[in-house]
Amino acid sequence: MIKLMSHLIHLRTFLEVYRSKSFSKAAESLAITQPAASLHIQSLESFIGNKLFIRQSRGVEPTTAADELARSIAPNIDALELKLSSFKLGNIQGGTIHLAAPADFLYYCLTTPLVSLMEQGFNVRCQTGNRQKIYDLLKEKTTDIAITASKLDEQQFNFLPLVTEKLYLVHAPSLTKKIGKKPNKEVLSQIPLIAYDEDLPLVRSVWSFLFESPINTAASCIVPDLRTIKQLIIEGYGWSVLPDYHCERELKEGSLIAMNNGNDVPTNQLYLVWPKGVQKPNISFVRDYLTTLFHTKK
Repeated sequence: MIKLMSHLIHLRTFLEVYRSKSFSKAAESLAITQPAASLHIQSLESFIGNKLFIRQSRGVEPTTAADELARSIAPNIDALELKLSSFKLGNIQGGTIHLAAPADFLYYCLTTPLVSLMEQGFNVRCQTGNRQKIYDLLKEKTTDIAITASKLDEQQFNFLPLVTEKLYLVHAPSLTKKIGKKPNKEVLSQIPLIAYDEDLPLVRSVWSFLFESPINTAASCIVPDLRTIKQLIIEGYGWSVLPDYHCERELKEGSLIAMNNGNDVPTNQLYLVWPKGVQKPNISFVRDYLTTLFHTKK
């Protein structure tokens, strides 16, 4: 039994290192020392007989053995953690939680978790907005937990990777003849671009990935809501870039076409962010619940 518990602890440490690609970040997340995290991984490598991580100048890189191990154990370890978290709630008196997230992510990814939290006695207060508004809410300490697409000051905030979204360059089938079947920056520059804001954060990322050059095209229409952008694209008014969970159904149904697939799909990391310092048990529970829930979906 002692050996079994030891292996489970080592596997949990392994998953944290694997997901964060960092011994120090994993140790911080698990509230253990970095040497302890290193010992856990060394013990696991000795047990399975394979090297799991290659140390680099910044962080570590998983080996093929680590990839295989993560695929085989992640669902079970995450499910166990989620179950244990549900038992832990027996000592939590719910309370009010302030959560900030982009409206689109809230719509597509957080409705079911919010219902679950309400059923477990929590009062949830959600605020939405663009990147700057969410940053301001965190800095003003008017939100307990937030979802962001980048990291703030690491001296003030803690971070955990939550979701890795795939980014697709999409248009309606009615534009296929005009756009063609392969991404072409000259052609796309002549077609209306519909984007989230003037900085073109998602579009800029995909454009740079596909064409290895900065985008010089201005958006024909700015709409700070990806759901509205998707509808405009479906109706054939232009092209844009959408995260995978926004357009999976439409791509399957054929009402949208993705010009990039396979190795041509860049990714964007979303983080769960919260202020450093002592947190109330109910806030820590919600944070752990959300991270475990999304990691279980991987």
